Amino acid sequence: MTEKALALLTEKKFSQLKQLLSTMNPVDLAGILEEMPQDSLPLVYRLLPKELAAEAFAEMDNDLQEILIQAFSDKELQEVLDELYLDDAVDIIEEMPANVVKRILRQTSPEVRKKINEILHYPEDSAGSIMTIEYVDLKKTMTVDEAFSRIRATGVDKETIYTCYVTNHDRKLEGLVTVRELLLSPKTAIIGEIMQTHVIAASTLDDKEKVANQLQKYDFLALPVVDQEYRLVGIVTFDDAMDVLQEENTEDIEMMAAITPTGKPYLKTSTTELWKKRVPWLLLLMVSATFTGKIIQAYESALAAQVALTAFIPMLMDTGGNAGSQASVTIIRGLSLGEIRMSDLLKIIWKEIRVAILCGLTLSVANFAKMMLLDQVGLSVSLVVCLTLVVTVTIAKITGCTLPIVAKRIGFDPAVMASPFITTIVDALSLIVYFNFASILLHLG
Repeated sequence: MTEKALALLTEKKFSQLKQLLSTMNPVDLAGILEEMPQDSLPLVYRLLPKELAAEAFAEMDNDLQEILIQAFSDKELQEVLDELYLDDAVDIIEEMPANVVKRILRQTSPEVRKKINEILHYPEDSAGSIMTIEYVDLKKTMTVDEAFSRIRATGVDKETIYTCYVTNHDRKLEGLVTVRELLLSPKTAIIGEIMQTHVIAASTLDDKEKVANQLQKYDFLALPVVDQEYRLVGIVTFDDAMDVLQEENTEDIEMMAAITPTGKPYLKTSTTELWKKRVPWLLLLMVSATFTGKIIQAYESALAAQVALTAFIPMLMDTGGNAGSQASVTIIRGLSLGEIRMSDLLKIIWKEIRVAILCGLTLSVANFAKMMLLDQVGLSVSLVVCLTLVVTVTIAKITGCTLPIVAKRIGFDPAVMASPFITTIVDALSLIVYFNFASILLHLG
């Protein structure tokens, strides 16, 4: 489809290009527009119907949005803004440079500008920052017929009309009713009699990841957002929650790999930015890894007396790091999904100890057979290595499950305590265990 659109553009067959693009989904259309030559982008964009153009604009990359805004006349910019949902307009404003933001705000009405500024004032990670104020509100004294009349009159500009919220004269949330319930009720039924009064709502200052998880947990299409006086100020829709979860998952993956999150797509991130995000962690881990070198130096005489011990150091350290990573990743994911709490720490440790013993014994038996049959080392050395394996895996599992929970408890991102940090800690501990077993069982000085 992209090739066909580019061919029509090259041949200047604009009527056919318009016909082709006008039938597309806004998300797919945004993808095609991003493949267009940047100097032709404004021309192609102007071929589109206004509503479709605005929907595609909201899905486009920020850099291309800025190019189009610079190319728009004030009237065109105003038309685009009029078609955008408020939360999409806020998202665009947050990513634009100051001079572009000023121009955007100049083309909005005072009322819309006020609403945009209100959302922008909420903390970046709060529910208020991702909510939209475009929802349908009803009164509990309305009949079903009156409710449908209000939906028809106001719903065209709302982000969702399936769930309607019931408020009183002070805008306090009293309940909700779905269009399904309205359709299945008599026209004369009173909203107050059919509405759901037990409403799960978020506060404007709730963490946006928590709100996104609530939407996922309860399978809601939208979640109402209330202020401290329980007045309805907006809703968070499922599509915005999906964006939040994707951002948070990406951030967690980057943190678990010892990379400071960039918040940008990889190809949009410069080499210098990637260097700045990665090198501090590498420096920190490099310095912390020197502890393992110091430990090896401390037992240099033991290694000289039993050279065979040296060959198994990488295996022990890697196994310990892998075991710790397995536990930490499991716990971090459980914390992010709300399945694990601080109060579960003792239960988790006890479970991981049992898992560690089973894993350690399995690895030790397999390793003992390998060492005796293939490596052909002595029984004493084999015993030292296998005992170290059991203890190392146990320490690694306990460390891997404990650190993320403790990190969350003291206010750090649990993902920080993932593979790199745990591997460094376990490496040092496994060496201490290894050389102590060697000193005792092999009678090394």
